[in-house]
Amino acid sequence: MKFKTLAVSVFAALSMAAGAHAQSVLKVGSTPTGSPFTFLDTKTNSIEGVMVDIVKAVGKEAGFEVQIEPMAFSALIGSLTSKRIDIVSAAMFITPQRQQVVSFSEPVYRYGEGLMVLKSDNKEYKSFADMKGMTVGVQVGTAFVEPIQKSGVFKEVKLYDNPPDMMRDANAGRIQGGFMDFPIATYIISQGNYPNLKMAQSYQPTVVGSLGLATRKEDTALLDRINKALAKLKADGAIDAILKKWGLSGA
Repeated sequence: MKFKTLAVSVFAALSMAAGAHAQSVLKVGSTPTGSPFTFLDTKTNSIEGVMVDIVKAVGKEAGFEVQIEPMAFSALIGSLTSKRIDIVSAAMFITPQRQQVVSFSEPVYRYGEGLMVLKSDNKEYKSFADMKGMTVGVQVGTAFVEPIQKSGVFKEVKLYDNPPDMMRDANAGRIQGGFMDFPIATYIISQGNYPNLKMAQSYQPTVVGSLGLATRKEDTALLDRINKALAKLKADGAIDAILKKWGLSGA
């Protein structure tokens, strides 16, 4: 009887240890189309970028491994709340609307939307009002969609599932301008893949926000571990080093 009890106890202990090990690998949702924050590196066939480096550094500091799961930006929050992933680490703004559904870490980077136009367009755009009657594009799921649609100044606002589709249309002149994350647009254009495009340097962003890692509302312990790790990584310069690696200014 004692042997049986001991065997059960040992089995239970081993099961708990195995469960703890399984939980130490967390699935992280990232997008393949958000350079330099997240993008598909075709040489390694893996997702790389600023937010991938940050979540890996956070995991190392907080004591968990990460498994990057590529998916469309618009699917990130749904995948998180349905428990297909455990963390979102992408170019996602912390907004009041999103905070009603998920929890965000402390901010890791701050910026606004940028406007891309044809190189032949020399107009000094500063705000939406300077674009009255234009046909423009914006990526679905971003914080920029609502204010652009509600402005009422555009002839048409086309919605795109990903930046490459929008940038191809802008590069071909099928739309007169495209709105997306300023650092992402700047980085992609600098690579020379869309030779007809430039950033409208005079444009002042309407939506300025901060990026953060997202967790489920109920995962308060995980969020606390993430925030403690981020605080240390900010203090010792690790976050700034990651930003610098990808050509971004310090946080």
